[in-house]
Amino acid sequence: MSSTPVTWFEIGSDRPDEAQRFYSELFGWSFEQGGPGGSYRQTTAGGEPGIGGAIRGTDDGNYATFYAQVADVAETCRRAEEAGGAVLTAPMTTPAGLVRATLRDPSGNLFGVFTPPAEG
Repeated sequence: MSSTPVTWFEIGSDRPDEAQRFYSELFGWSFEQGGPGGSYRQTTAGGEPGIGGAIRGTDDGNYATFYAQVADVAETCRRAEEAGGAVLTAPMTTPAGLVRATLRDPSGNLFGVFTPPAEG
C-alpha cells in the first residue's frame, strides 16, 4: 500500500485579512478571493514544489497545522515575529540534521517551519 500525500491545507481565522497579510509577508504567498462572500482565499503556496491551500474566514475557532519548508529557520522565525507572529519552539536540530521550529500566527494558529538535512 502506498502512502497518501498531503495535497491541501486550510487555515481558519476569525481575522482572515490579517492571516492573509501575515502569510503573504512571511512566505510570499499570493491569494485569490473565492467562495460565498469572499471568505475563501486560495493560494498555491509557493508554486510547483508546494501544495495548494486556503484561508477560510470562520466564526467558530481558528485552526491550522502545517509545516513549510524554508531556507533558514532562524531567519524565518525572526521575520514571523516582525510580522506579528510568535515563536513557540525555538529552532532546533534533530539528530538527523533537520532544523525545525513551531510558531503561532497572529490569529493564534500553530504552524511549523523546517529546513531538511544538508545532502552529502
